[in-house]
Amino acid sequence: MNKSTIIKLFIFLLLLTGGWIYLVLYVDVANVGPNNTAIGLSTVNTWFRDLFFSNPNEYYDQIYKATEYLGYLALAACVGMACVGLYQLIKRKSLLKVDRPIIITGVLYVVTIGLYVLFEKVIINYRPVIMEGETEPEASFPSSHTMLIVVVLGSLIILSRHYFNLKHAAISAIMQAVCVFLIGLMIAGRLICGVHWLTDIIGGILIGFTLLALYAIFYVGKKKYIEE
Repeated sequence: MNKSTIIKLFIFLLLLTGGWIYLVLYVDVANVGPNNTAIGLSTVNTWFRDLFFSNPNEYYDQIYKATEYLGYLALAACVGMACVGLYQLIKRKSLLKVDRPIIITGVLYVVTIGLYVLFEKVIINYRPVIMEGETEPEASFPSSHTMLIVVVLGSLIILSRHYFNLKHAAISAIMQAVCVFLIGLMIAGRLICGVHWLTDIIGGILIGFTLLALYAIFYVGKKKYIEE
């Protein structure tokens, strides 16, 4: 895709995400959550939850823990990227000499963390369950693990396409395939484990891909970093 197309995609995703948040906030709101918490798009949310659970405050703990480990994997990728940037900074002795993609990726991760903190304070939806050790339902929109895995592994896909040329196409293809598989695994796991409403997962996906579209704008037409 050319830069113009990606910009249009970003604008479309941004509007779609904003519209989705509006729907969750104001449409079909009902007190169907734990402790009578109000949940937007309650009919579709309760319908989807009832496909997997018949009792309140029920969730699949093992699947939940598995998705937590995938979240740690995404965080490890963030730390790895930070280490690469720090290594370049120390070796080249100037922030301006650090690879531009590394810097932009770092900014992306900071923005993602900022959004995570924001949605912990500005609560759109509460969890459908009260988690072990808690007395009240926690913030649930968007699914932060879904957003994180989409952003981090999605950015690695873009980086692999940017850094590797045809000579290293096999490495890039394997890396992309693994990332796509793990993103799908996280989304599926978070969907069925029962700790989020359906709308929370969709929100995490939309926000994640909106950030990726903005991120991708910076890479169109830029040079490769591993040459023939």
